[in-house]
Amino acid sequence: MDPLSTARRGPTTLAVDCGGGGIKASVLDAAGTMHAQPVRAATPYPLPPQRLVDTIRSLADQLPPAERATVGIPGMIRHGVVVTTPHYVTRGGPRTKVLPDLVEAWENLDLQEALSAELGVPVLLLNDAEVHGAGVVAGAGLELVVTLGTGLGNALFDGGRLAPHLELSRAQARWGLTYDEYIGEHERLRLGDAMWSRRVRQVVDSLRPVVLWDRLYLGGGNSRRITGPTLDRLGDDVVIVPNSAGIVGGVRAWELGGITPSGRS
Repeated sequence: MDPLSTARRGPTTLAVDCGGGGIKASVLDAAGTMHAQPVRAATPYPLPPQRLVDTIRSLADQLPPAERATVGIPGMIRHGVVVTTPHYVTRGGPRTKVLPDLVEAWENLDLQEALSAELGVPVLLLNDAEVHGAGVVAGAGLELVVTLGTGLGNALFDGGRLAPHLELSRAQARWGLTYDEYIGEHERLRLGDAMWSRRVRQVVDSLRPVVLWDRLYLGGGNSRRITGPTLDRLGDDVVIVPNSAGIVGGVRAWELGGITPSGRS
């Protein structure tokens, strides 16, 4: 008997975390335990929708079969439809030229249905920070998740229920820079971790009176780069969480209120 089948207590989930620089995937059981080492591919550019679908298909083919899939991508996602996405409309990735034909190709695309048709299983498509948050939130009170990577991602949960997405990354931070530009990877590399960490603290302090969270989770690949002195000043209501939540959240995302999966059953 397939050991993957005997180990699970529910449907297996293909979890795919799509970022500006890389796409990674694994298969998890109902408890959120990985049953295969994650596989990864560099995000290819330029990236029309079908190329992303093909890349996800290629990663899935390297993993054990799954009965459903959760895919997180950057941008504004509503009910499985891509309203806008920031990086995938560019010629060569973040901070390169935006291509109008890609903007048109991605805008209002039902990527959830396209992925379901390709993979042959029900698919849940969310903003990548929302999937990340599903893996870490306690489900009590108002919880904000902010991911730090290529740019800034965010998700808000109220009592474990996912709130409508607000794309904070596009809001202005300082000097006419958006949050994406202000604390994204490009600025971290330019400034160094110490000065960049101070910017992270400024962002936390600016968002606190806007959201008035019970708990803020800082995740994403760059959260581990926040320096110790800055961590000490962030407050007891701020928690650093591992980047692996972007995969593990693929299971818990199906249990959240406020979402609508679709596809083949």
